[in-house]
Amino acid sequence: MSIRLPVVLLFCWIGALPLAHGAEFTQTIATVKKSVVGIGTFQQTRSPAAVVEATGFAVGDGNHVITNAHAVNKLLNGPALERFVVFAGRGDVPDMRQATVLGVDREHDLALLHIDGAPLPAMQLGDAGAAAEGQELAFTGYPLGIYLGLYPVTHHAFLSAITPVVLPSLNSGKLSARNIVQLQRDRFTILQLDATAYPGNSGSPVYDPQSGVVVGVINMVLLKGMKESAISAPSGISYAIPVAHVRELLRQKSSSAK
Repeated sequence: MSIRLPVVLLFCWIGALPLAHGAEFTQTIATVKKSVVGIGTFQQTRSPAAVVEATGFAVGDGNHVITNAHAVNKLLNGPALERFVVFAGRGDVPDMRQATVLGVDREHDLALLHIDGAPLPAMQLGDAGAAAEGQELAFTGYPLGIYLGLYPVTHHAFLSAITPVVLPSLNSGKLSARNIVQLQRDRFTILQLDATAYPGNSGSPVYDPQSGVVVGVINMVLLKGMKESAISAPSGISYAIPVAHVRELLRQKSSSAK
């Protein structure tokens, strides 16, 4: 009897946890997918002609897209024949949009793009304190690109911690020049997620499963070993930039446009 009691109590406690796998989550995913886009390049003579390297999502008037600065930098420095584009279609019918970089926040790894064509449904941005430890979250994007077509994938996440952006090093030999620079600056906080993200998830919106309100932007994954292990042996720990920095980038570009 002394062994069964804790087991029964644990079972009841787990059953009482608020899970986001309800009708509201299903509806939220359907809505969010309309705002999520693929960030990539197009080259007619290449096979495949269309390549997606990262994810983004529509904000503001629907003709503006938020993604990661590191993804944009990689794509803009590709071969001269490649066109930097955003893919807003679904399935095997891509709606390819010409994209222009309006602003970059390298410190917080964010980029603001403008896309041509009809506006997309914009996602709602949360307030500065929109995320709290222990909160259930979700993110939607293109984890492995578009090898099977434009089908956004949604992952369930748990906000494990809100921590300084510099990742811990086992010893001084593991400290990179970038880490040292960050240690010397005023470090901002980052969202640590108990979830598996992949390279193509860079720029994916992290949002509340019930409301769809954005609380952050996926920007990196904790690697166990070499970079290739992000796919073959993911750590299950991912990081996201808090939405407050997205709001600040939008505010700065809005002010400079006046």
